[in-house]
Amino acid sequence: MAILTIRFSSQVLKRKVTCAVCLPTDNGTIKERTNPLDYRYPTIYLLHGLTSDYNEWLYRSHVEKYSERNNIAVVMPSAENSFYVDSGLVNDDFDRFIGQEIVEETRRMLPLSRKREDTFIGGDSMGGFGALRLGMKYSDTFSKILSFSAAIHMFEFEPGDSRRGSVCDEDKVFGDFQTARNSDKNPAVVLRQLSERVARGETSYPEIFMICGLQDGLLPANRSFHEKLQNYPIKVIYQEHEGDHSHFYWDAHLEEMLKWALEK
Repeated sequence: MAILTIRFSSQVLKRKVTCAVCLPTDNGTIKERTNPLDYRYPTIYLLHGLTSDYNEWLYRSHVEKYSERNNIAVVMPSAENSFYVDSGLVNDDFDRFIGQEIVEETRRMLPLSRKREDTFIGGDSMGGFGALRLGMKYSDTFSKILSFSAAIHMFEFEPGDSRRGSVCDEDKVFGDFQTARNSDKNPAVVLRQLSERVARGETSYPEIFMICGLQDGLLPANRSFHEKLQNYPIKVIYQEHEGDHSHFYWDAHLEEMLKWALEK
């Protein structure tokens, strides 16, 4: 099992960026099946939450063990408090950085599968928002989306609604609310655009697995977005369990969701 820290120059963000990678290179079952030098791993791009970074999943879950046990590479990039959108500031396009560049760069550096069917995106909280939005926007790249208690509240409810909440003035990331709500910063808009592209035969829907804890303040927003998903012919698994907004809850379901992603 290899744990890598990769630092490279992002052409999108115009600065050095860092990501962590779990790569089960010495797994015996792989060596038995094929020449390990020729093997390309199915991969999940696992996104962190607000106020965190690329180390979040590595140190607050058993992702290393699950990666090795299920022969899946896990790429964990840093994206600051960006909500994985283009803020409009110079060199701040975290949308394209995660949706395109990090995938292209890690595939170039590492033995990762280039097949859509082997490429997934997931995340917790802010990362769940990013996974849902980017997984749908870049549906040609990602075949499955894993959402852990997504911070989807920003556009599900109007400003002033107590169900929205705020951790660190995250509204500022999106700019003017009405403008942002009608743009592809809003996952509901991305969902509609995805449906239109599918109707034109340009892409296909990714499958989605969403979970949220019954004691999580983001539960109403996750329920609300799940209702929107039900208006489209998307394969969605939606589950609620006892639990709050924490890695104890997410880690308890991480391996199950990784196994689902790997199912053909």
